[in-house]
Amino acid sequence: MKGGLVHTNMISMTNLSYSFGTSPETPVFSGLTMDVRQGEFISLVGASGCGKSTLFKIIAGLLQHTSGDLKVLGTTSADPSSRLGRVAYMPQQDLLLPWRTVLDNCLLPWELNRTGSKTEAVKSIRNLLERFGLEGTEQRYPHELSGGMRQRIAMLRTLAAGNTLLLLDEPFGALDAITKRGLHRWLLELWGSLEQTVLFITHDLEEALLLSDRIYLMSGGAGGGVQEFLVDLPRPRHYRMNYEPHFAALRADLERRLYDTHLS
Repeated sequence: MKGGLVHTNMISMTNLSYSFGTSPETPVFSGLTMDVRQGEFISLVGASGCGKSTLFKIIAGLLQHTSGDLKVLGTTSADPSSRLGRVAYMPQQDLLLPWRTVLDNCLLPWELNRTGSKTEAVKSIRNLLERFGLEGTEQRYPHELSGGMRQRIAMLRTLAAGNTLLLLDEPFGALDAITKRGLHRWLLELWGSLEQTVLFITHDLEEALLLSDRIYLMSGGAGGGVQEFLVDLPRPRHYRMNYEPHFAALRADLERRLYDTHLS
């Protein structure tokens, strides 16, 4: 967590549950109680099908939870649509529009909200492109970019929306190991200058440990819930931590807990 921040909760949930309308007796997940505080990077890990992406859709306002209490950005509302646009949500697929240039793709949040002038929005995006190591790509199309560049553009577009809370659903999951490692290094270098709070879904335990302040291990179904795992690694972090004994011990402990959670 970044220093100097007021530790307010960006997300608070208590005994949150969700069931499909056709199967209320078999919930996708139940009994989720967790908090995400301002400035934190929190990872959510768990077996496929335990409801991680469904939880993101609920937080973003795309679905309504079945029971429990949920407060997002300090507000509780019975209408999930009231959260639409207040939270930045980046799915695993980059969803860049192939007929639009990099600059035009990144302008989409401005076109939807029309906050400030277009000139200011373009200037802000050009500054972000430079910070992201993507200067000179403004007029290129998605098919002209590598997978890693596309993911950086997609994350830039997410940041350009101006939301303080980011939901990132396996943003590096489809990338090869070498590209993913490079993006970890890039994100670690960038993270200290960002002022966002991140909730991040991943199946990669090393990725979760390297990036996160805390990790929630999630299990689905009627007997599910979450278990908190504190990542006591100093910041700033670097990818070489992967080879240190303490990192290896944390990974072994996390893997054991995840295995036990899956079996319970």
